[in-house]
Amino acid sequence: MRRADLSDVSTILDNEHAQSLDLIDDAAEPVVALGRLYPAGFRVPLHSHTKTQLWCARRGVVLVNTTDGRWMIPPGHGLIIPAGLEHATEMFSEVDMHSIYVDPSVAGASGPKVVEITGLAKSLMEELVMGNLRPHSTRRQRLIMDLLLDEISHLPERPLGLPFPDDPRLARLCRRFLKAPAANAGIDDWAADMSMSRRSFTRLFRSQTGVSFVTWRQQACLFASLPKLAAGEPVTNVALDAGYENIAAFTTMFRRMLGHSPSTYLRTRSS
Repeated sequence: MRRADLSDVSTILDNEHAQSLDLIDDAAEPVVALGRLYPAGFRVPLHSHTKTQLWCARRGVVLVNTTDGRWMIPPGHGLIIPAGLEHATEMFSEVDMHSIYVDPSVAGASGPKVVEITGLAKSLMEELVMGNLRPHSTRRQRLIMDLLLDEISHLPERPLGLPFPDDPRLARLCRRFLKAPAANAGIDDWAADMSMSRRSFTRLFRSQTGVSFVTWRQQACLFASLPKLAAGEPVTNVALDAGYENIAAFTTMFRRMLGHSPSTYLRTRSS
């Protein structure tokens, strides 16, 4: 898409997004469902909702930023965003989105988390979105909403959130790592970069992110790899770019964190 075309589309989508915010905030129904197609590179500026949101990527990869972290939403996954939490989004590719907004008195959330969208949840969300075009009967609409709310509470959480530190020196290292992930990056190197002892660095890292350095490093490698896989890059190339010596080690990490090998994961998401 040419730059001028993307600018025109962005203006239209910005206006639609502002209208959607008003619709969501003013809705009397406990559940509101919206569907939208976003172009690659489109950004939604910092905003919040009065309702709990389930942001689902049916196709494409989305990055959601808050002041406390970053969450990646690959195909077949969704991000639960608490009511009132300010967040911005960036589309890494063309994105087909379904979004569900729920009154926080019905379904609240203590913090953002990425969940895998089950087949049942996907079908129920599609029914609600299509209901905007072909309204269901009141009874059927209520049944779909109630079943979806129950299913959302059972969606499996996936480790696709990446907490970010407030410490500016540590944040600089984390951003640099995301640009050039290295699965064998060592604590001692990071500690030396910050002129700290290993023990002091380890304490600081956990206090700033809530996880160990090794856990964050694994999540960051996966985080940086998913857009490349979604773009069709060979698994071997992605594994080597992430600093893994061979595809077997990368596949083991991928399966441990997402429950599937990279090839199986991508095949199931595409279907």
